[in-house]
Amino acid sequence: MTDFSSLYKKYAPDVYRFALYLSNERGEAEDITSETFVRAWTSPEPIEMATVKGYLFTIARNLFLHGLRKKSRHVALDDDLRDPQPGPYVQAEQRQRLHSVMAELQTLPEASRSALLMRAIDGMAYEEIAQVLGISLAAVKVKIHRARLALAGIRDA
Repeated sequence: MTDFSSLYKKYAPDVYRFALYLSNERGEAEDITSETFVRAWTSPEPIEMATVKGYLFTIARNLFLHGLRKKSRHVALDDDLRDPQPGPYVQAEQRQRLHSVMAELQTLPEASRSALLMRAIDGMAYEEIAQVLGISLAAVKVKIHRARLALAGIRDA
């Protein structure tokens, strides 16, 4: 192999142009060109003069393909990486509100509490609640309405 600087001066523009056509990005073409000559210079095997340009283009192409494989393994991240969970202040506030609601729920008469829980938690129909509690349909609606009002007062406070 001849002098490295003369080899670089002779073939660098061609390798750069080839890398630019492959990648369509100036920065990447510059990186590929630099890495191509580093690899050619550090290669343990001698380069025959008749195949120098082809040898350099092969190195450049392999570097480009390696870069494509590397890019395909990367996944873009969302710009918004915030934790979707509420912060500690909000969690403490929610816990306090839950304790208040649970305490108020315990102060309700048992029939009203049962009717409200069957409706709100289990999604039972008013008629079914009336059968379970052994009271009229109108009484079930009144008990649930009053229980909701009592709990709404806690939420607004």
